[in-house]
Amino acid sequence: MQTELLRVFREVACRQSITAAAQALRYTQSAVSRQIAALEAEFGARLLDRMPRGIVVTEQGRVLLGHAEAILTRIDDAHRDVRAIGDAEIGRLRVAAFATAVVTLVPRALARIRTAFPGVELTLVEGLSPRLIEQLVADEADVAVISCAADQPIDDSRLELHHLLDEPMLVAVPRGHPLAGGTGTVGLAALADQSWIAGGIRPQESLLAVGMRHGFAPRIDFVAHEWLGKLGLVAAGFGITLLPALAARAAPGDLALLRVDLDEMPPRKIYAATPAGRTRSAPTEAFLSALRAEVAEVAEVAEVAEVAEVAEVAEVADQP
Repeated sequence: MQTELLRVFREVACRQSITAAAQALRYTQSAVSRQIAALEAEFGARLLDRMPRGIVVTEQGRVLLGHAEAILTRIDDAHRDVRAIGDAEIGRLRVAAFATAVVTLVPRALARIRTAFPGVELTLVEGLSPRLIEQLVADEADVAVISCAADQPIDDSRLELHHLLDEPMLVAVPRGHPLAGGTGTVGLAALADQSWIAGGIRPQESLLAVGMRHGFAPRIDFVAHEWLGKLGLVAAGFGITLLPALAARAAPGDLALLRVDLDEMPPRKIYAATPAGRTRSAPTEAFLSALRAEVAEVAEVAEVAEVAEVAEVAEVADQP
């Protein structure tokens, strides 16, 4: 049964006139009569009585009219909701991201979505990139912000990767550390004898792995799995640790951050990943755009800071 038959029947029943219904629907009177006849044949019952002064709905027609109203209302609601999701007025956005991306990048992008599309339901899950990929593939997330080492690219046909940025590594040292007052970058050779704080008992599986593959052999004296613990140990003078640039905002004021030579510690790749071959929802597309906008803003701020730092060094050099 076509729902258009129900719409025609409802119009005739409400207007109590085939002629008036035909005019409202922009059909011919005969076309409306044929559709009512087809609906009556479908149900095997007379739905309307043609009276000299108009149309009267039969008892069976009255019962059908109630169902027709419910069916057509649900269909109209479905059309409205599908359009609303397409316009990102309603819907959901499930984001998964690795820990340091949740420090600044992802929350700021999500804030853009909440402002622009207040009707979209937002959720965020944090985890390690391999786990986030599996969540994405299992349809437990709509987009995952993941990372990989420059020399170990992600090769997974299940994913569509959207490159966001190349993130350099920083070294967090106490403010009183001999290297804390330096400018420019620091080479790994200058850090070889330092006491290191790693994120796991196997440094080759931590952020230090990239440097180790380039021949660096750090001395691991402490292990702390959480960033707050690592930075707390650094602040207390127990050693130094690597800190991704995205997490620099979380570093307390009693630490100094040094840039690492990019040739010795290549930046890691940061991507937003979506399932390959899947149609992306409007909120997902909007979130990808928000991530790119935040990356551009971060890059602009970093460039301004770099210029300011160079100017400050030049000013000091000009002093007698």
